[in-house]
Amino acid sequence: MKTAIEFIAYIQRMLVEGDFTATYKYALLHAIADVCVESSSVTGNSKLPIQLDVLADKMLRLYWNQARPFGGSNQAMQLHQNSDSQKQIAIITAAQSIQQTGLYNINQLYKSPHYKTLHRVAKTALKNGPLWRLQILAKKEECFLYPHDKSQNHIELNTGVAGYFREFYHLITYLARAAWIDKIISFKHNQYLVGAQANLPEFLFGQDRKALSYAKPLLQDIQKNTCFYCGKKLDQHAEVDHFIPFAKYAFDLGHNFVLADRTCNNSKRDYLAGYEHKYKWEENNLANHANMISEELASYVECDKDKSMAVADWAYQIAHNSAANLWQSKSEFRLA
Repeated sequence: MKTAIEFIAYIQRMLVEGDFTATYKYALLHAIADVCVESSSVTGNSKLPIQLDVLADKMLRLYWNQARPFGGSNQAMQLHQNSDSQKQIAIITAAQSIQQTGLYNINQLYKSPHYKTLHRVAKTALKNGPLWRLQILAKKEECFLYPHDKSQNHIELNTGVAGYFREFYHLITYLARAAWIDKIISFKHNQYLVGAQANLPEFLFGQDRKALSYAKPLLQDIQKNTCFYCGKKLDQHAEVDHFIPFAKYAFDLGHNFVLADRTCNNSKRDYLAGYEHKYKWEENNLANHANMISEELASYVECDKDKSMAVADWAYQIAHNSAANLWQSKSEFRLA
């Protein structure tokens, strides 16, 4: 089993010594980290098999919003994700084709016949490119993360690697996204677009605020119009909060939403809530109202209570290991 320092050093080398002519490798690195966080069976020294179907799904999710026109509705204003100005990457092209039919919501995509087509494109792109090239550093194959076995329909992360992806998730995804953005900006055929835009990170990785508005009336009903954290009656300024903060896990999950008054929401911000809040969330959103949340929100946002629980367990485990502060109430914190 490699050490944490060796893991971080390898990721650093990968970003410096790897050949990134397109953005696929950043997406794959991000996708592997996401799967590790969402997996409930990871232990510190375990191996982790990951089906290629799962990785393909994570990658198409990362690219779906990026297929939209950038900076306006003009179809010619598309960000290219590779060094060839005449050819877009296959996932973006396929996603654009689907979106031109009027289907823009990714959760509605999953209910449509278009999903299988896009998933097939993503899986083919994954197998033909980044899966076997991510670990080529300075033109040499170094399989630190997983062995290269093209006869299988899965990869298996080496001993301890999944645990390190969980432990350093924020660092890995931050580095992957920052390098992804820099790569897009570096393509000369993108510079006439991004030069005048200050919102490229938000365009590439921002959240869909519409999902929060759909969740608000449901949460008012479930919580009987009281703040999830302090229990006070809510007014017109009630706000939908990501129980596991968006800054820690940058994907919307329907079971992760709670409704809070503005004071509590502004105070909690990007902190994890205390354990009593976690137990209340588990009972409220994952036990008592899990089916209702899925029925009402599945058309707008991903709803998977097991994934929500796995992500929460991961977040609190990291907080405990690092002796982080947990938010209790306004100006009150306790050690995890």
